[in-house]
Amino acid sequence: MGKDTVARLLLEAPDTFYFVVTATTRPPRPGEVDGYDYFFVSHDEFAQMIENDELLEYAVVYNDYKGVPKQQIRDAIASGRDVIMRVDVQGAATIRSIVPNAIFIFLTAESEEALIRRLKERKSETAEGLNLRIATARQEMRRVNEFDFCVENVDGELRQTVQKILAIIEAEHLRINQQPVEL
Repeated sequence: MGKDTVARLLLEAPDTFYFVVTATTRPPRPGEVDGYDYFFVSHDEFAQMIENDELLEYAVVYNDYKGVPKQQIRDAIASGRDVIMRVDVQGAATIRSIVPNAIFIFLTAESEEALIRRLKERKSETAEGLNLRIATARQEMRRVNEFDFCVENVDGELRQTVQKILAIIEAEHLRINQQPVEL
């Protein structure tokens, strides 16, 4: 759906956002950087993070573990900036139970056909992995009502997608009776 690309564009505004880096057991894709895109860890390292209660939330996503390190959240809140987290619907549900006043934006493609085309164009999955991603995306779409906003990331309109998200963030800054996000 373009979550990573949208997040990178949001981060172009210096000192505006804090991007929470997620830990994952999946291998890096070409061009991904450890500590920037994800913390790429082994299954044993991830198990140790679970054992040490170092994760705010974690789940199995497409046969790999992904989780949000608590230290990333502490650093994000301490920064005083708006916090951007990239999580799936499972992670969003868990985080909403912990931080109910956080704002959740569901990012989707303009159609299922567009989603499938984009996934195929990435060429980062086996046929089996691609089928799993498509099936999971269909299930996730059923949970869109658990989010505060839904933004379509229309192919070729990336800047417009980012502008919509920035408008949501600006509107939230103008909200009367804002509740600070705390852990």
